[in-house]
Amino acid sequence: MAHSLKSATFLIESRIADAARGDCNACYDLGIIYSTGASGTAIDLIEAHKWFNLAAVWGSDAAQACRSDIAEDMTAREIAEAQRQARSWLVQTGRRAA
Repeated sequence: MAHSLKSATFLIESRIADAARGDCNACYDLGIIYSTGASGTAIDLIEAHKWFNLAAVWGSDAAQACRSDIAEDMTAREIAEAQRQARSWLVQTGRRAA
């Protein structure tokens, strides 16, 4: 179990680092991880929406569709929080929306 947790942590950390460099696919991958609980990660729709939103603003049609799908299972407050977190991440990393 500890090995799989280390693997999941490494996967997430490496994809976050890639996303910080502007990798749209990394954002999409993080959305998938958090929306499905891949690699033993807890499902977190706010976090998933945040990453899908970032990928969508950088041009990913697949992320836009996934964001829309999970939004159906979220409250307006959860969506607003995910959007706030996405904006905050852009500011912290110095990235811009497309």
